[in-house]
Amino acid sequence: MVALNVGVAHYWLDHAYGALMHRMKLAPPFFAKGWGGQKLELLERIARQLVNGQEDDESSLVQVPAANWPPPPLPITLHWRTVWETPSARLQEGAFFTPCDEQLRNALPLESYIARVALLTPRNTHPANTSCIIHLAGTGDHGFQRRLKLGAPLLKDDIATMVLESPFYGDRRPKQQRGAKLLCVSDLLLLGRATIEETRALLRWMKEEMGFNKLGVCGLSMGGVHAAMVGSLHPTPLAVLPFLAPHSAAVAFCEGILQYGTAWDALMQDQVLNSGTTLEQVRERMRAVLGLTDVTKFPAPKKPEAVIFVSATNDGYIPRHSVLEFQRAWPGSEVRWVTGGHVSSYIFHNKEFRKAIKDAISRL
Repeated sequence: MVALNVGVAHYWLDHAYGALMHRMKLAPPFFAKGWGGQKLELLERIARQLVNGQEDDESSLVQVPAANWPPPPLPITLHWRTVWETPSARLQEGAFFTPCDEQLRNALPLESYIARVALLTPRNTHPANTSCIIHLAGTGDHGFQRRLKLGAPLLKDDIATMVLESPFYGDRRPKQQRGAKLLCVSDLLLLGRATIEETRALLRWMKEEMGFNKLGVCGLSMGGVHAAMVGSLHPTPLAVLPFLAPHSAAVAFCEGILQYGTAWDALMQDQVLNSGTTLEQVRERMRAVLGLTDVTKFPAPKKPEAVIFVSATNDGYIPRHSVLEFQRAWPGSEVRWVTGGHVSSYIFHNKEFRKAIKDAISRL
């Protein structure tokens, strides 16, 4: 009975936070500018291409054979500066031009063209004896500090941390956008695809330029979805760690608490849909569009046993069924449950996240 009451308390903490942030209108809603017009149509085609390798456009002159998909990540040139160093560790910050192809890059806001990363490494261990994990951003995670704090204790285990600042976040946020509240639905797909391409390029750089021994990718919530997609597309085994993550963004925005922070009225009024559209029709379109982020449709990573999900027992943002769908799609992967909700687990279960990282790395 006590455990049940604690679980209910965690669940309602998520709802209380959601009510404060969304229902009471203390923050602007997601997608206040609508669907994104022609940009959404472009991103829908690009999202379908991620899954099956085929350009979903009959007018396209180039059809990419699925057997040759995905194309190799593009090389990048990183420019570094040292932030600080001690006898045992070094923190550097770097920048590089996004490796997205021209079509995708032109859809990005200018502020997002330059990607920013932080790299925390042990100084007393050669990269050939060091592993490195790329930490991807969850919703609202601007800058580097939260993820550096999560990764820093892993230095003693010879695990370095790289943090990528996502497009539309931090220094890459367009001027018109307030906080993390993306202006259009197309921005969510664009953020995801650009993050995936940048992460793939960084993995290539870490292997070829730095010579790290073992590599992985993790992320909280939205970042966990992106981490899973990267793990699916990477040609060699990775440690893949989706934390508090759904199998699809449609779950978060159509079932979880984020539905209360979505500008449904603006989406109803958007010209993409016909006049007289009902709210339920708008929700169905959202489910269809964000269904393109369904990671269960992606191939399993090369080593599923190095995939560890860490999920919360009483998550008000991510329902339990979504996590279990994720695991079933990738046989051999593992789910670890922590007691708590989305908010409380993010705050109190960093030790469990770190242990999962160490265990996944050990399985490579």
